[in-house]
Amino acid sequence: MQSEELVESDDILLWEQNNEGVLRLTLNDEKRRNALSLEMLGRLRTALDQAAAEPSVRVIVLAATGPAFCAGHDLKEMTRARQAPDRGRAFFAETMTHCSGVMQAIVNNPKPVIAEVAGVATAAGCQLVASCDLAYASPSARLATPGVNIGLFCSTPMVALSRNVENKFAMEMLLTGDLVDAEHAARIGLVNRVVGEEELTEYTTGIARKVASKSSMTLETGKKAFYRQREMPLADAYEYTSNIMVENMLKRDAEEGINAFIDKRAPQWSDQ
Repeated sequence: MQSEELVESDDILLWEQNNEGVLRLTLNDEKRRNALSLEMLGRLRTALDQAAAEPSVRVIVLAATGPAFCAGHDLKEMTRARQAPDRGRAFFAETMTHCSGVMQAIVNNPKPVIAEVAGVATAAGCQLVASCDLAYASPSARLATPGVNIGLFCSTPMVALSRNVENKFAMEMLLTGDLVDAEHAARIGLVNRVVGEEELTEYTTGIARKVASKSSMTLETGKKAFYRQREMPLADAYEYTSNIMVENMLKRDAEEGINAFIDKRAPQWSDQ
């Protein structure tokens, strides 16, 4: 495994980027179980936006330290906000806006985002996993949308969850609040695959490197088209993606890739 260069670090979010364009963002707030506090949401949004604009970043891996991948919103922080004259309304609205912005920044990011889940992911933490393009989990991973247990339905996590798993599986998680194990999460499509605890990071990094070796123009084109077409009626989706294919065929990397395939050689991407 090639050595990784530390790009930036702080108390709650670590940045590492290797020389193959894989940026690893690690939630590092174990005391709060990597909760999506307002500060964490801000750091994540900044990191995602910077990665989107940085040509050297080709793939993003989202991981975490400690036994919890992400416990969702910081409920103690939200409870303190109730002391305000508006009983916390402004703070709650700000938190939800920032959280929704982070999730959309993952989906709309031109770089593929991969979740490496080696712990518990609950509520908005489960939403974080569901929002990523790919997700790999260790056998000890557990996922849940448990808001119903505390009188707070997981309405925003439901958006990402319902776009990843079938309705009855999503509703079962939302209505019961039960933790589901990694194998069940894989069966219902919430994660791609379960990988042994000790192999998870190496496996996820391998997938990230494989994806990073492709043309970044092609990856950006395909990711954007994937999320747009799935919300369209069938005929509209085919019309839209047909136009995308035509434009893609005219790109330099498509010409190079096809020629390389015919010539039986490795393509040399220009990312254009």
